[in-house]
Amino acid sequence: MFSVFPQLVKTADLDPRHNYILGFHPHGVLVAGAFTNFCTYATGFPQLFPGLTIYLLMLPLWFRAPFFRDYVMCAGLIPSDKESASYVLRKRRGGRAIVIAVGGAPEALDAHPGTFNVLLANKKGFIKMAMEHGAHLVPVFSFGENEVYDQVENPRGTWLRWIQERLQSIMGISLPLFHARGIFQYSFGLMPYRRPIYTVVGQPIKVEKKQKPTAEELDALHQLYMDKLSNLFDEHKGNYGVDKDVHLNFV
Repeated sequence: MFSVFPQLVKTADLDPRHNYILGFHPHGVLVAGAFTNFCTYATGFPQLFPGLTIYLLMLPLWFRAPFFRDYVMCAGLIPSDKESASYVLRKRRGGRAIVIAVGGAPEALDAHPGTFNVLLANKKGFIKMAMEHGAHLVPVFSFGENEVYDQVENPRGTWLRWIQERLQSIMGISLPLFHARGIFQYSFGLMPYRRPIYTVVGQPIKVEKKQKPTAEELDALHQLYMDKLSNLFDEHKGNYGVDKDVHLNFV
């Protein structure tokens, strides 16, 4: 992350009397914007959103690695399973928030510069969790997240994409073939490009607590969330170099 320049952009207050689920989009190759903005103090999260304690969800696989597990836990990451997320959201007095990279590992395979594919059309688990706990939903879009690395072309249907998706289904993690620059040269390497990332935190969507939401209620809130995310993207894209004719592509 040494050459990435993140910035956290606030559009509304988040009342610390409530709990929140922040949906982070897009995943990118390494979720650089989410880690820097929500797991460190580098971009001023505590000053922008006082009273909130925030946790970033990460694949449980990484918590099995000694030493690395302790490092990520110190940074405020927790496993991305329902039990861990629910434990945070059960605090009745509010002041807790979890960040979910909704597209997850599969979306990393679509993290190409200049693309705006969001794996969300059939992702409703975090919506259901919000309703079960009465946690307000907050759409977050990170402009520049897909620009810090180049990835080998892997369109759906190619042999490379088939292998990557097969390995992802077996191991639980995706393996994008990415590259950028070296430490002392710009020709080739694994250091990210020196590109800015602007992570825009949208307005919260109020969610009423309901232990057993119906399918219709779940679909309605899911559609509202997608609409709010799309509006957030369209409202701010002109500020960060995205053409006015470009729109989010929900996959």
